[in-house]
Amino acid sequence: MNSLPSKPTLSLHPDDFDAVIFDLDGVVTKTARVHAQAWKYMFDEFLTQWSNRHGTPYEPFDIENDYRHYVDGKPRVDGVKSFLESSGITLPAGKPEDPPERETVNGLGNKKNKAFLETLKEKGVEVYSSTVDLLHRLRDRGLKTAIISSSKNCAPILEKAGILNLFDTKVDGLDSSRLGITGKPAPDIFLEAARQLGVTPSRAVVVEDAISGVQAGRAGGFRLVLGVDRTNDPVSLLSNGAFVVVPDLAAVWVPPQQEIPSALENFQTLIERIGSRRVAIFLDYDGTLTPIVDTPEKAILSERTRDTITLLSNACPLGIISGRDLADVKKLVGVDSLIFAGSHGFDISGPEGFSLEHRVGDEFLPALDEAESLLKKLLSDIPKVLVERKKFAIAIHFRLVAPARVAEIEEIVNTVREKFPRLRKATGKMIFELQPAIDWHKGKALLSLLDSLKLNTPDVVPIYIGDDVTDEDAFRALRGRGIGIVVWDNPRSTAATFHLDDPEQVRVVLEQLYEFLKRRNHHG
Repeated sequence: MNSLPSKPTLSLHPDDFDAVIFDLDGVVTKTARVHAQAWKYMFDEFLTQWSNRHGTPYEPFDIENDYRHYVDGKPRVDGVKSFLESSGITLPAGKPEDPPERETVNGLGNKKNKAFLETLKEKGVEVYSSTVDLLHRLRDRGLKTAIISSSKNCAPILEKAGILNLFDTKVDGLDSSRLGITGKPAPDIFLEAARQLGVTPSRAVVVEDAISGVQAGRAGGFRLVLGVDRTNDPVSLLSNGAFVVVPDLAAVWVPPQQEIPSALENFQTLIERIGSRRVAIFLDYDGTLTPIVDTPEKAILSERTRDTITLLSNACPLGIISGRDLADVKKLVGVDSLIFAGSHGFDISGPEGFSLEHRVGDEFLPALDEAESLLKKLLSDIPKVLVERKKFAIAIHFRLVAPARVAEIEEIVNTVREKFPRLRKATGKMIFELQPAIDWHKGKALLSLLDSLKLNTPDVVPIYIGDDVTDEDAFRALRGRGIGIVVWDNPRSTAATFHLDDPEQVRVVLEQLYEFLKRRNHHG
């Protein structure tokens, strides 16, 4: 058993990296041992029958050596073939749908998976708390995070552990099969994760506990390959490609954030970062274009701000990404030339006549309907709580509620969430929210808009301005490719590049951006 470090021994500074890509088993979750036991159960049963039929000596599967050298970190079918080859056994490949009792490579793989899922269902998912803590610290500092796994059970495992929202993208066994990705020790799965994050390997970290994983990270040209030694054998990880090996991710330090500059006071720096590139601007609504108010219907856009964004939309692409319903935010803004993404990006559309229509989450509407009715019933006795139904979310506002009753509200929300496993709980400024439990947020909505508008190119600088914790996903999505501006009344940990103090400062900066673009377009 490794002893955890008493103090951090490795620093990951956000100035040096844009993203960190984590392996799942053995790095984030304590499922490596479950996998190993499932492999042993499957192989030992097969080897016993093979030995009896062929009169060969029976040598059981050795978890300490065979698991690590032949199957750990590899796609399931590759793991089966690798171990069988080491034992001098050849079996037909079979088909992916082969039943567990069929003696083919795929059949044995499915038998192993069945054993794994049964154990997982019985015992649940344990996570490494030090890894989860590191994920939070990385994301607080604006670093993008990805999860990779050779397993086809990656998403259910992360959902069961309640940490799917800590990753900006996922590439697992299902994705590998769909995309034709070669398994580790080839670097393809890490390279695909980096591609989806929009970062270069030279600016990314790979975190792995498997020999095949560190080999893959090294082969992919990643800036840092960090080995996590769970088996008290750091030499194997170092000799196979790890740059650094730690016994646990508690050994990794992320320096705290320094003060970020004001976009208003440092506007010249802002436009220097834009340079001669084109600009695309995306804005949150509540707390960004309008002040935070007691109830949603009071958040009225000023005429001067409306005029500003109207002018700006004529100078560059401009979109609104809001937690409000699509129809609601379009009505409040009242500018037809904009692109809108409502419900945190679940519902996206462009101006009339524009061929941009995108919506995810329709299949979750029945669950949202039932959850809404139950929440209204359970919260009916709490004064001044507001249950606001959006098309793809349910917001529970408690800004006007007595502080002593907030914990009671959250407990009710958690109870309803447990009854509807297809929904997840999110938080914001004085609200709880139930949303579809899928890998979608403002950051992915922003990237989807950039792709749809053909603006996800090096000659475009995307700028996103927002105030809430839900906007941090968008700030992270722009890391290394754009500019994030957070609107705050008090400094906090953020992935943004600049800050503004209130919606009035947002309006002033938008006016200055319009004047800058107008001058540049005139001179150009």
